[in-house]
Amino acid sequence: MGVTGQQGNERHPERAGRIGAYAIERKLGEGGMGTVYLARSRGGRPVAVKVARAELAADPDFRARFRAEVTAARAVGGFHTAQVVDADPDANPPWLATAYVPGPTLAERLQSQGPMNAWELKALGAALAEAVAAIHDCGLVHRDLKPGNIIMAEDGPRVLDFGIARAVESTRLTATGHAFGTPGFLAPEQAMGADVTGAADVFALGAVLVAAAGGSAFGAGTPMGLMYRSVHEPPDLSTIPHGMREVVASCLDKEPDRRPTPAQLLDRFDELTDAAAPTSYALAPPRPPLPPYPPTVVEASTDRGSGRAAAPDGIAFIATDGDSSIVVDADGVLLSLHGRGLPLDQIENDEDLDGGGAEIELSWPEIADIVHRTTRRTWLHITVVLRDGSAYESEIKARRATRVQEWHRDLAEVGTRYLRR
Repeated sequence: MGVTGQQGNERHPERAGRIGAYAIERKLGEGGMGTVYLARSRGGRPVAVKVARAELAADPDFRARFRAEVTAARAVGGFHTAQVVDADPDANPPWLATAYVPGPTLAERLQSQGPMNAWELKALGAALAEAVAAIHDCGLVHRDLKPGNIIMAEDGPRVLDFGIARAVESTRLTATGHAFGTPGFLAPEQAMGADVTGAADVFALGAVLVAAAGGSAFGAGTPMGLMYRSVHEPPDLSTIPHGMREVVASCLDKEPDRRPTPAQLLDRFDELTDAAAPTSYALAPPRPPLPPYPPTVVEASTDRGSGRAAAPDGIAFIATDGDSSIVVDADGVLLSLHGRGLPLDQIENDEDLDGGGAEIELSWPEIADIVHRTTRRTWLHITVVLRDGSAYESEIKARRATRVQEWHRDLAEVGTRYLRR
């Protein structure tokens, strides 16, 4: 498929009104590859169409590389990428269409709402690690992961612009003295023009987390200054919560072979979630015990799992076993310690509740953070940190390790929706 319209408008698709079979609605932005348009398929589906710059379109080698990259990119799946739906490497100019994901970029979200808290940083890091893993599994390397290429969609972060970076980089536009990518997120090997592997994306992921925390891994200044510091100076991790600094520092290691893989990153985020609490939490006084409260029966069976119950203001998270339960919804957090020694399905009357259960209800205005981690493979450990520095903890047992991972995912989603720093 080529770009419709007169020959003179082929290099200006916004004048022709169409790109291939897609009707242009408006320009979304411009980047290293060229211009991005919001367009509609003939069936009305929105797509993001990226049109290559003129100097790229004039390079036959670029078209060949672009064709190979698009073929590989079509195979990229996962929850955290935007699917490639169409492309025409032979058009004038060449273009690539991906599913349109509504939402602000991470850069726009940080500008409007400020830095992320520890919980949000962990969720972002895990989502990006999962996205990068999906890209690498298809034999691709993104090469330009940065806040502007991450869409904060309603169902979680999505990574854009994979599948074209290697083709663009290989055109050797670096002859002008500029490395392909974005200084401040470029790995040292990219800045020095060495061979690039998936480890470069892990480096960029670490720099993205620093930016999301309100900092800059290599400061500010000129592109050359940023690249020099990425090669020769240690990153500035002062805005990263103490519990996360080690894992972020490992991403930003100068040596590619010493950086973790995306799979290792996912494991480390799971293990270090509790340590990802804000600095103030590390200095918090010992938690107070749950106060006495008339216990109530939660209508659920053992290992009910997580669920999203209808709530006046949105979604809810529920997890419970025979002894404890947690509910997170629009009102706040409800922690229950049944303390009865009986499975829930064996409780028949009030006499079965005399084991001394306890409950505490915490509203969002008094909550500073909710931190969750996995212990003993199948236990979800939850810490609710209050603004006054105190904290409450609870543990809930799942039957399967995969269920704990589902709990982490759902807790992160609900927390992101309701938690206010």
